[in-house]
Amino acid sequence: MKEYSYIINGVQKTSDKLIDVTNPANNESIGSYYVSTIEDVEEAVINAKKSQVKWARLSQEERDQYISKITEVLTTNKTYLAELITKEQGKPLSGPGSNFEMDACIGWTQVPTSLQLEDGLIFEDDTRKDILKRVPIGVVAAITPWNWPLMIAIWQIIPSLKMGNTVVIKPSEYTTIASLEMFRLINTVLPAGVLNCVTGDGKIGGHLTSHKLVGKIMFTGSIATGKRIIEASTNNMARLTLECGGNDAGIVLPKTDFDQIAEGLFWGSFLNMGQTCAALKRLYVHENDLESAVNALINITKNFKMGNGLNEENSLGPIQNKMQFDKVNELIETAKNNPNAKLFIPELNVPSEGYFIPITYITGVDNGDPIVDEEQFGPVLPIITYKTVEEAIEKANALEVGLGASVWGSDSNQLEEIVLQLEAGTVWINQHGAIHPFVPFGGVKQSGYGVEFGIEGLKAVTLPKIVSYKK
Repeated sequence: MKEYSYIINGVQKTSDKLIDVTNPANNESIGSYYVSTIEDVEEAVINAKKSQVKWARLSQEERDQYISKITEVLTTNKTYLAELITKEQGKPLSGPGSNFEMDACIGWTQVPTSLQLEDGLIFEDDTRKDILKRVPIGVVAAITPWNWPLMIAIWQIIPSLKMGNTVVIKPSEYTTIASLEMFRLINTVLPAGVLNCVTGDGKIGGHLTSHKLVGKIMFTGSIATGKRIIEASTNNMARLTLECGGNDAGIVLPKTDFDQIAEGLFWGSFLNMGQTCAALKRLYVHENDLESAVNALINITKNFKMGNGLNEENSLGPIQNKMQFDKVNELIETAKNNPNAKLFIPELNVPSEGYFIPITYITGVDNGDPIVDEEQFGPVLPIITYKTVEEAIEKANALEVGLGASVWGSDSNQLEEIVLQLEAGTVWINQHGAIHPFVPFGGVKQSGYGVEFGIEGLKAVTLPKIVSYKK
């Protein structure tokens, strides 16, 4: 099987340690990757720091031209990378799967080049004039998760490069191969040292994020790891953008037609088999609408097939790794021990091999139950009833997270009232998880801080500099 290298200063590197990677749909080996050392991290950051000086001196137009070349190389290799994603991460080629992820990668490289951060006049009178400029931070350390490994890497890389920074990126140890191949391809069109990659577990990530030459850390992952990164950053006082996941709530107004919204609820919940930070993971419905909600969701679920994602008839794939597979199954088993809980599992011919879990709807549970309070990150949706909308809002806000939320219904005035009361970075109306490259995205509470995307995302990878002129 093929062995995949990491890249430092434009050179592919190997080490004494290889980790084998298997397809979560059938446990077949797809290759192995070399694991970086602490010395590799040092080399990567030092080279990124050296390269950043020259990269920052390029004009904005020149850096945009390099980013356009990245768009071209991703477009040319879309099919190859999409198949690697499916083999390694598990999401199907079809539907909102790996081809969708690659389309997002390509689209997200194009948007930043259309945006410009202009100098701003802050103050002017007869004696002085003060201008706000945006300058590069320096070296950006990026840590990516295993659920959307290439797309989230692009979210971190492209704005950073556009604004004159260089990057050292560490992909998740669970989805390293596809990431390495994308980084290799991107390096064919970039100057050496602008994009560097190291591999490994949290030890490598910890050394990277605490490095004294790192000026910015971008992270997507768990709350626990996010807190460790905050601690590590005290060593270098790096700026932080942390997206630490969520346990997003959705509230459906009373008497809403569930047949009309069922598909939106389904994909809002089960995009990437629920392995999405901004997926709908808690659904609150009026007690009189419970039966309608369950029936509509079961009916829509029967339209989709589950299996190996290389078969384009399948739009539902496996859980990415055994750790997460075991966690989701444990939450389901715990829910079964609740005498009030009822499980609804539509027939989908779930494969016997691989990390497959059937789409599961659970009623009779409430806030306080693990299946509700803990982010499942899998194909499970607890449906919780409420008596009043005020009760639903209180329950939706009760947890420590606040990445996204959604409200569903036809009464626009009531929807707007609820939006203002929900504690989340983004609140969607009659949709969920509908992120957009021009629209800032970030969480509140323990879902992290800082935003990505759009003009605000560009600001997040720069430093403000005031230039004050005497008249």
